[in-house]
Amino acid sequence: MQGSNEQHALLSGKSVGEEASKWHPKALCGCHFFQIIMREQIKLTFPAQLEETVRLFGDRPAMTLVGGVPITYYELDGKVRSLMAFLLKLGFKPGEKAAILSSNMPNWGIAYYAITSMGGVAVPLLPDFHLDEIANIINHSETKLIFVSEGLLPKLNGIDTAGLQVKIRIEDFSAIGAEADFPLFNPLETVSGELNVEEDDLAALIYTSGTTGKSKGVMLTHKNITFTAMKSGVIQPINEKDRFLSILPLSHTYENTIGLILPMIGGACIYYLGRVPTPSVLLPALKQVRPTLMLTVPLIIEKIYRGKVLASIREKWVTRMLYMIPYTRKKMNVIAGKKLMETFGGELKFFGIGGARLNRSVEKFLIQAKFPYAIGYGLTESAPLLAGVNPKNVKLQSTGPAMEGVELMIHNPNSKTGDGEIWAKGPNIMKGYYKEPQLTSEVITEDGWLKTGDLGRFDKSGNLFIRGRLKTMIVGSGGENIYPEDIESVINNFRYVIESLVIEKKGKLIALVHFDQEEIQNRCHHLKDEVSSFMESKLAELLQELQEYVNARVNKFSRVQVVQFHPEPFQKTATQKIKRFLYN
Repeated sequence: MQGSNEQHALLSGKSVGEEASKWHPKALCGCHFFQIIMREQIKLTFPAQLEETVRLFGDRPAMTLVGGVPITYYELDGKVRSLMAFLLKLGFKPGEKAAILSSNMPNWGIAYYAITSMGGVAVPLLPDFHLDEIANIINHSETKLIFVSEGLLPKLNGIDTAGLQVKIRIEDFSAIGAEADFPLFNPLETVSGELNVEEDDLAALIYTSGTTGKSKGVMLTHKNITFTAMKSGVIQPINEKDRFLSILPLSHTYENTIGLILPMIGGACIYYLGRVPTPSVLLPALKQVRPTLMLTVPLIIEKIYRGKVLASIREKWVTRMLYMIPYTRKKMNVIAGKKLMETFGGELKFFGIGGARLNRSVEKFLIQAKFPYAIGYGLTESAPLLAGVNPKNVKLQSTGPAMEGVELMIHNPNSKTGDGEIWAKGPNIMKGYYKEPQLTSEVITEDGWLKTGDLGRFDKSGNLFIRGRLKTMIVGSGGENIYPEDIESVINNFRYVIESLVIEKKGKLIALVHFDQEEIQNRCHHLKDEVSSFMESKLAELLQELQEYVNARVNKFSRVQVVQFHPEPFQKTATQKIKRFLYN
C-alpha cells in the first residue's frame, strides 16, 4: 500500500502447527490429517495431487450417482488416463481450452481432471447459462472441444461457435456428429509417460455469472485451486470415511474446489444426484447417502426454515405464542434441530453455507438448533475461499477469520464503523481476467492485493463481517452509508416474503418484494371472496403492513419510502444471489 493516508486493518491465517492444534481434534485420526497437511510438499497441481490420492486411498470409493456403486480411486485414475489418451488422439494440446457443459456426474470430474492433467484449460459452463452466453464464452475463450451431457446438448444446436471443432457426449465420451473414421474413446487405453504440468499453469477459465453485469473469464492456476482446497481441509478436516452429497453446479468454483477437489484430496466419496435437487429427489437421497458433509447456499436453508420450521410453528396459536417467548423458543429450536438432522440423514457434521449472505434470523435458529452449519466467504477470483470457519467455531453473522495462508485487509476503514473494502492476498488469487488486462489492473494492485468489491470489518478476534457490495451501497442524503442487504434481511423475515430487493430511485428507497402467493391463498382459503380481487386487496394490505414492519426495525435513514409487489422470482446467479444490475 502506498501513501500515509491509507489506514488499514491486516489479518492473516495462522501457521500450520497452530491451526492444526486448534481445528482438528477428533475430526479424523491424526495420521490421516497429517498426511493431508504433508501433501503441501507435493506439487500443487491436479495430476500430482491425484497421484498422491491414489497412493493413499486407491481402493477407497471415490464417486458415484446416488443409488449406484462408487468407482474406486484406482478406477477413477484409470478413467482419467484413458480419457487423456483419447484427447491426445484428437490432437488436444497443452494450453488449449476444453469446455464442460454438463449436469453433475462422476464423468464431469473425470473430464475436468483429464483436461487439466495434460496441461489443458477447463472451461466450466453453468447449465443455466443462456444460449447467447454459451456462444459468447466458447468464442471468447477460443474453446475447440466441449464435453456436453445429453440433456444440455440442445443448447449447442444453432448457436454460432465457429471455432468449436469437437463435441463429446460426457456420459460415454463418444464424439457427436463425427465422421466414420473419427477416433474412438477406448477405456482400455492409457497415456504413456507423464505430461509436464506446473503449479502456475492455467487450469481453469471460469466465467462468472455475476450480480453486477457482464461475465468475465477468471483465470485460475493449478496452485490457486489446489492450495484453496488443501487449506479448506485445515478449516474442516475430512477423511476417507466421509461422504459428500453434491447438489450445487460443479461449474461454480464453490462446489468445484470445495465439493470436488477437497474431498478427492482427503479420499472421501462424492455422491451426485444426477437430477435437479427438488425435495422429491433430495429427501430420499439424504436418507440413502446419510452425508457427513454438504455445501449449499443460503436460499436453500432459508426455504427449509420458513417452509418447514416456521410453517409448523404457525399452524397452531399455542405454538405461535410459545415461540414468542425466548426460553421456550430455544427449546423448540433444539427439537426442530434434531428433526432437521434426521431429515439430512443423521450423520451430518459439516453443512457449508456460502455464495451469499445468510439471513440473521435463520442463522440464530441454526445456532440454537445446534445444527452443524458453517459459513465461508470468497470469490471466483480467489478460487474461491478467503475466510471460513467450522461448525464448532461459528459466530453470528461472521464468515470467520482469514483462511490459513491468506491475508485480508480492510482498505481505508471508516473511522467510526471500521467498515471498508476487503482486500485479499495469497496463493489463491487469480492470474487475472482473460483478455482483459485493463480490467485486471483495476482489481489487482501492483503488489498483488485483490480488491474484492465487498465491504466488511473485523472484530477484535479477527472474525470477518460482510456488510454488502461496494457497488450496491447507497449513500443517503446526509452522507450515511445504507446497506440494502441489511434492509432486505429484515424484509425477508416478514411472513409470506420469499425474497426482496432494495434499490434507490430518485432519492427514495424502494423495496421490491416477492411474496409466496400460493401460501397466502392457502392460508385464506376459507374466505369466499373472488380469488383475484381478494389477492389484490390482501397484497395491498401486506405491502402497507410490511413497510411499517421494516421501518420500525431499521435506522432512520434506512427506512423505505415505497414497497412494491414483484410478481415473479428475481433472476439469480448460480449461488442464488439476485442479479441486482437487472433491477437497478
